[in-house]
Amino acid sequence: MTIFDSPLVVVLAYDGLCTFEFGVAVEIFGLPRPEMGDNWYRFAVAAVDDGEMRALGGIRLMTDGGLECLKDADTIVVPGWRGVETPVPDALCEALRQAHARGCRIISICSGVFVLAAAGLLDGKKATTHWRYTEKLQQRYPAISVVDDVLYLEQDNVMTSAGSAAGIDLCLHVVRLDFGLDAANVVARRLVVQPHRDGTQKQQIERPVARDRESLRLGSLFDYLHQNIAENHTVTSLAQRMGMSERTFLRRFQESTGKTPARWLLDERLRRAQHYLVTTRISMESVAEQAGFVNGKTLRRHFQRHLASSPLAWRKKFTASGE
Repeated sequence: MTIFDSPLVVVLAYDGLCTFEFGVAVEIFGLPRPEMGDNWYRFAVAAVDDGEMRALGGIRLMTDGGLECLKDADTIVVPGWRGVETPVPDALCEALRQAHARGCRIISICSGVFVLAAAGLLDGKKATTHWRYTEKLQQRYPAISVVDDVLYLEQDNVMTSAGSAAGIDLCLHVVRLDFGLDAANVVARRLVVQPHRDGTQKQQIERPVARDRESLRLGSLFDYLHQNIAENHTVTSLAQRMGMSERTFLRRFQESTGKTPARWLLDERLRRAQHYLVTTRISMESVAEQAGFVNGKTLRRHFQRHLASSPLAWRKKFTASGE
């Protein structure tokens, strides 16, 4: 395979461009990454508008061409649109429809979903966007099944993400699909972000940061749980370890993570199982045991329920050989 076989990612640019969302696409797909070898993404910027374009913040834009750039794209990224009330050009809608028809993957970040909706690419599908826009999206496009509290969704080669930062999670998911778990983790480390947040994680957490006086104590608990993920943990045992009543412990834990201890443990065990499936060749029973599940049957049930996949299918999907 030569460098010319590497996938081409094209991100849209327009007058009034949402700078952060555009930057997410550039950071993940557009940066040179020699450590990834010669087959890393090729990257281009396609202009939606003619003439001079300015991004938010007064930044002037230069692009690689117009909508003709979409014809060769393997993946198209639509940053947040310039306004949910702003019409989407017919030429852009048609270019996206043609790209999707030939098998191109199309991604929206935040309000970029309105561009996909205007092109008709989401009719009959599930989609998400920033929680501020979900009601408006559903009202304007009733043929879409709008999911209002997830980070991202994927259906029929069309992917939509919630708020701006959720675009990072979705783009890392794309890297994982294209190059595997290790590559996605490398990019995440460069970004200094968590390697993977499940698309089904909630957008809104009432108190995402722990109280100052609890930060160190909870941090030590998370370290302990990561090191002993396969052991049996209960609210009683964890509360005793923290020197708190069960009621206080539950409240502080949920304030810090947005999850119950049981759900946090399940998510961490699923992540550990995903890691073992991709990076080792151990049996499903061993994966289940080391990740903290009772047995392979329990592991398979949770994979199906929370990831809509079997452990074996996951291993085949995210390993280079698929063996």
